[in-house]
Amino acid sequence: VQLQASGGGLVQAGGSLRLSCAPSIGIYTSTILSWYRQAPGAQRELVARISGGGLARGGTERYADSVKGRFTISSDRVKNTVDLQMNNLLPEDTAVYYCNVRTNREYWGQGTLVTVSS
Repeated sequence: VQLQASGGGLVQAGGSLRLSCAPSIGIYTSTILSWYRQAPGAQRELVARISGGGLARGGTERYADSVKGRFTISSDRVKNTVDLQMNNLLPEDTAVYYCNVRTNREYWGQGTLVTVSS
């Protein structure tokens, strides 16, 4: 199983980036899709999680307090992708971002670096 993540890069504070992850396995209603991040010297933390297609489809969404109102997670079962739209980025959002897929097993992507300059 591969999780191909893309969209990281360097952006100025206040800017936006969109991360995308394309798992090599199918996304179903029961699949839990998440984005985590790990800053230098810090533990990996949950950024956002979606299941059941998200709130618009009667599913669930969860966000870390630090990103609420700025980040939006979404999934597309047709394209088989999970995206993270990041707006109003702050220097403290700088980290390696990891895609995570959980079915009856858990899978991790290779990570994509997001750097926010002040």
